[in-house]
Amino acid sequence: MTEPVLVLASASPRRRELLGRLGIAPSAVVAADIDETPRRDELPRPYALRMAREKARDAAAPEGAHVLAGDTVVALGRRILPKAEDEATARRCLVLLSGRRHSVLSAIALRAPDGTMRERLSTTVVRFKRLSDEELAAYLASGEWHGKAGGYAIQGMAEALVVSLSGSHSGVVGLPLYETRTLLKAAGFALG
Repeated sequence: MTEPVLVLASASPRRRELLGRLGIAPSAVVAADIDETPRRDELPRPYALRMAREKARDAAAPEGAHVLAGDTVVALGRRILPKAEDEATARRCLVLLSGRRHSVLSAIALRAPDGTMRERLSTTVVRFKRLSDEELAAYLASGEWHGKAGGYAIQGMAEALVVSLSGSHSGVVGLPLYETRTLLKAAGFALG
């Protein structure tokens, strides 16, 4: 029996690197092009799962391939924080997160060749220290926040701002390894 073919529906180098920790190298990497705008009154959990499903559905893949997609959402209560595309957005997010706990929801979806979808969700609670003006300015100057949900990347300088983390560190980075391993193993992938 041959190994199933896997397409990673993400342009994120971090997701590809994390997938490699499971001993899996995707045969192709394609970015799904979907509208990521939350629906009116959409809560973080359903939003994260919907985004992962839509990315898995949208990604082009050869016949017979599985498609793995993920989405990471930073939520403060019921509020979905945006991906920071500019410094003002990153600043707003970081000011909101300063000295507080927030949730990072990392959803994954695996589309089988027959179109069936399996999904999992990892929820991690992260608490930031209260950020001084100097710490905020230094982090913003780093540029790490660009394109990151909630305006920070835990795998970089922001990790030193985290007081506590309860849940999946890899989920906060962008691909919860335990949940991903579970889905891929159930689909017949040989894992490292």
